[in-house]
Amino acid sequence: MQNRGEDWRNQLQAPPRDNRLKTTDVTATKGNSFEDYYLKRELLMGIFEKGWENPSPIQEESIPVALVGRDILARAKNGTGKTGAFTIPTLERIDSKLEAIQALLLVPTRELALQTAQVCKELGKHLGIEVMVTTGGTSLKDDIMRLYSTVHVLVATPGRVVDLANKGVADLSKCNIMVLDEADKLLSHDFMPICEELVTKYMPRNCQKMLYSATFPVTVAQFKDKYMREPFEINLMEELTLKGITQFYAYVEEKAKVHCLNTLFSKLQINQSIIFCNSFNRVELLAKKITELGYSCFYIHSKMQQAHRNRVFHDFRNGACRNLVSSDLFTRGIDIQSVNVVINFDFPKNSETYLHRVGRSGRFGHLGLAINLITYDDRFNLYKVEQELGTEIKPIPPAIDKGLYCA
Repeated sequence: MQNRGEDWRNQLQAPPRDNRLKTTDVTATKGNSFEDYYLKRELLMGIFEKGWENPSPIQEESIPVALVGRDILARAKNGTGKTGAFTIPTLERIDSKLEAIQALLLVPTRELALQTAQVCKELGKHLGIEVMVTTGGTSLKDDIMRLYSTVHVLVATPGRVVDLANKGVADLSKCNIMVLDEADKLLSHDFMPICEELVTKYMPRNCQKMLYSATFPVTVAQFKDKYMREPFEINLMEELTLKGITQFYAYVEEKAKVHCLNTLFSKLQINQSIIFCNSFNRVELLAKKITELGYSCFYIHSKMQQAHRNRVFHDFRNGACRNLVSSDLFTRGIDIQSVNVVINFDFPKNSETYLHRVGRSGRFGHLGLAINLITYDDRFNLYKVEQELGTEIKPIPPAIDKGLYCA
């Protein structure tokens, strides 16, 4: 088909092209273009102005199916374009003249809600679509006031949207699209009852449901069988679990971890790094140690006030600091492409957490490095993670080739 946007597309001030090496989970496409999906001209403008030139594999598989209203169960590696896979067809199907919530995008954390809402606003800026984000830990009164004006797309964490629906403020009766991003987390024991309440009490019966995640535990299958109508299944995870991310471990005693980290900082070429700990107390203690060593460092965890968390996330994303110490709060869907090194200061207890942590590097096909500090007590968990993810975590060499994780 002829490029209907060609006349204005060339005039857009596109961001500079990223020429870094990319992995096949974003480059092995069918060769489709966004124009092939007959999207509205205004939506195409938003896509190209954001610098998205062609769809990634998950977008190629997902967008045409979502556009015809089918339920979707999609599994793809973190950082391969899942957000675009559901926001583009969602925005295409919104009627901006209908003053009602028409799409609910559920996410498990406040940070991911803010990020997803921002993508929606950028892609839909020429469509006249109103996007609202609502999460726990923010002013309920402000959200109630906002809902008195037009909202087309609601990006939310589950507890807050149920609260607003219970109060009769968020009317979801015309909401025909429901997306669960990081579905494995949303359908865990913490969130499952709330998500089921939303589906059974407030959403239209024939609402389109789209689930996206890198891992699909039993709870997702149960939700699928109970609430989805013959969902179209997409699985791009057969061989792509940790593609592009080189993984090493360093065998150390607990008391030597900070010294080991200091050595890594001096030897690695870090654009930005995220360093994970298993508790919020250890996050704060480690951040203090790193600062004392003379390195720039922020920290973030779930016990911090929301305004502080938002500021840290915003500043780190904008490059104000090179290193971020985090609890597992930060493992879900956070997309910061300049992060090229992840360090597990504390090794995680299970393979799912490992997958999501390490997936913070190597975003959208770029190369990344994961280094794990392993104590004697971690040795069985290391073996278990390798077996369950079908991956190899090698002993750290004396020198790490920069070509493995740098542009």
